[in-house]
Amino acid sequence: MHLLLADDDQTLCELLTEFLQLEGFEVTVVHDGNSALHHINDTSANWDAIILDVMMPGMNGFDILKAINPNQPAPILMLTARGEDTDTVLGLELGADEYVSKPVSPRVLVARLRALIRRGSNDKEQTELNVGDLSLNEASRVVQIAGQTIDLTGAEFNLLAQLVQRAGLIVSREHLALNGLGRALSAYDRRIETHMAQIRRKIGQHADGSARIKTVRGQGYQYIVNS
Repeated sequence: MHLLLADDDQTLCELLTEFLQLEGFEVTVVHDGNSALHHINDTSANWDAIILDVMMPGMNGFDILKAINPNQPAPILMLTARGEDTDTVLGLELGADEYVSKPVSPRVLVARLRALIRRGSNDKEQTELNVGDLSLNEASRVVQIAGQTIDLTGAEFNLLAQLVQRAGLIVSREHLALNGLGRALSAYDRRIETHMAQIRRKIGQHADGSARIKTVRGQGYQYIVNS
């Protein structure tokens, strides 16, 4: 598995690289934002995951997220010393799939990486779900509405897939977190709400103007089947 590690803390990069290599990862390291963006958008690189620091010279992590090729398929884990909720929400809204604050245990980081890679894997059997004008292919990880491809992050795709698989049924926040994001919710955790807001913005409404995703207060979310 090939990782891109972008962080300007060279000592931390050396420690993480040594640990990740012992865990079977191949690691490419860069220390500035411009180099990170170049490597991320390199279509020949075939990254399995990207670890991206927020504060780097040249371009910060948020600017990199804005400039990334939307067809870049690798999941992105933000690794930063800034742990404020506003930074977390902004990172997720801009396309990050996971957000980890420093200091972090290397073992925890590896577990998060493996979960991201496992959820983003394309080696599963070809499965296509069709609900009305929405088509969701779990193997190619492509979502189309009325034939138009919708650009989703890895986490957004996983959450939408959970809803579409159970179209018409209410899916709890806890189920979405465990099966869509790979870990349980914590106290005051707003990741599900943040991702759902982005999914709704991207997929829009049904042709008649009705909502595709309904919030059921105190229970969860429901993908509405439009008759």
